[in-house]
Amino acid sequence: MTLLASAASPASTVAARAPRRRRDPQRIAAGVSLLILAGLAVWALARIDISIPGMLDSAENAERFFARVGGLEFPEPLELLRLTVLTVGLVLTGTVLAAALSVPIAYLAAENTTPGPGWRAAARFTGVLTRALPDVVLAMVFVLLFSLGALPGILAIGIHSIGMISKLFADAIEQIDEGPRRAIRAAGGSRLQEFTVGILPQVMPSWVATVLHRNDINLRGSVVLGYVGVAGLGLEMSHAFKSLNYGLGLGIALVIFLLCVAMEIVSSAVRVAMLGERAGTGVFVRLLSRRGAGARPSPPGAAPVAAFASVEAAMRRPWTAGRIRGTAAAWLAVAAVVGGVIVSEITWGDVFTFWGKIPAVASSFWPPNFGSYGFETIAAAMLETIEIALAATLITVVVSIVVGSLAARNVAPNPAARSGFRLLLVGIRGIPELILAIVLIVITGLGAQAGTIALAVGGVGLLGKLIADSLEEVPRGPERALIAGGASRTQMFFGATLPQGAQSLVGHAFYLLDTNVRAATLLGIVGGGGVGYYLLNAGQGSNYQLVGSIVLMILVTVLLVEGLAMWMRRVFK
Repeated sequence: MTLLASAASPASTVAARAPRRRRDPQRIAAGVSLLILAGLAVWALARIDISIPGMLDSAENAERFFARVGGLEFPEPLELLRLTVLTVGLVLTGTVLAAALSVPIAYLAAENTTPGPGWRAAARFTGVLTRALPDVVLAMVFVLLFSLGALPGILAIGIHSIGMISKLFADAIEQIDEGPRRAIRAAGGSRLQEFTVGILPQVMPSWVATVLHRNDINLRGSVVLGYVGVAGLGLEMSHAFKSLNYGLGLGIALVIFLLCVAMEIVSSAVRVAMLGERAGTGVFVRLLSRRGAGARPSPPGAAPVAAFASVEAAMRRPWTAGRIRGTAAAWLAVAAVVGGVIVSEITWGDVFTFWGKIPAVASSFWPPNFGSYGFETIAAAMLETIEIALAATLITVVVSIVVGSLAARNVAPNPAARSGFRLLLVGIRGIPELILAIVLIVITGLGAQAGTIALAVGGVGLLGKLIADSLEEVPRGPERALIAGGASRTQMFFGATLPQGAQSLVGHAFYLLDTNVRAATLLGIVGGGGVGYYLLNAGQGSNYQLVGSIVLMILVTVLLVEGLAMWMRRVFK
């Protein structure tokens, strides 16, 4: 007995000394909250009752619809060119406006540059507020202030985009190397010199990538702005569908899809030209990087080559191929922005005269009321919008885990499969959700089913890419250890890759839910179910008090989701 006790003693001692994970009450609460959200999403999906057999039965509707369409129609070539240039111009101008406004907000919001906690809180709140306000609501307000045209669209895109751009700008500032900035401060430099010399060169690559990404999002979102009177392809498409000219509407939709793909290629080319190896991991980025690859990068650990013989020589940078390419890309970007402003045909006089309209427009939104619909009807519609967002997020997460994993370099069975799934994600991302919803509504009828499927399909393009990138960035050590121990690729994925990427997956899923709440509202405008239908009717009927009530409900919902997401990210950090 003594021998057995002494033999068991070391094992029990080792078990007692083994590190144990502390039970954090906040992590437990966050886990329970996740389970509750997942349960609500399943409940929402059951209530929407997406019926695959029903959709297959609707094939006859699709046949009748396409028989009525007859063939695709397009505007006259010169008119199509004018509309395309106008759409690109107003999107580009709005995105640049947002980037310019985001710089001071990001400076105040970043922990290492803010003058104080009060400034930081105010800047962060500004970002959250602008992100929560749907761009279509902002466009409605600006149409009242300025009249129809491109300017309301530019301002709506510009203000709504501040939320995302300022947040990512601030995150980039917080990740800089503090050495150069402190050296400038120690030498007596001003705050402006600290920013322009110590911060800006470090964050510029990240900022360029952020602005280009946001420009792609704004181009796809510009379609819905046409439904509230913003000029461009979206407005012409809305007129075509309202007049039952489906051939012309689908023809313009095809042009918008091709424009999104073309913009993706242009954005990738600009990123490759300006950022080089830091351009990212997209399909087009890789293709363009291979075509432009001249010299191989130095192997890791190689001694750095002295580029300048003296300090004086370093002050006069030579015009290398990389510098010429970067400078040319920068001037082309400036020319594109100037061209965008010119083709937008902005009536600059409105900038000075609209101030007098603000009191009257603001008073028309107050006090909020629910009109003849009543609170119960609007609240039920808002609940349906939340259900659509939850159900679409659930479908997207499940599909994206599969597609995104197979698009990751360390999970895909071979390079061809990885490239195929990456290309699939690019194709899905290029389809505006609004166009997909319109086609589904024509086939399956009005309601939440079409809106949910459109949101879910569109979300796969974004979430699948984010998951693929996150899985490619996990540490390789645990994966190699499992493979060395004889594990299969499936065991490696579930034992090492997925657990390491789970934290990022949760963060991406909340980002998607936040986006889907706003997007579900927009899809309701074209008949995708939810509160968007009432929002459009109230706007077109000049019932702005009802518009104000709906906007407040959307704002509260989005802020709740945003707060929950921030808490989750902090707990699981």
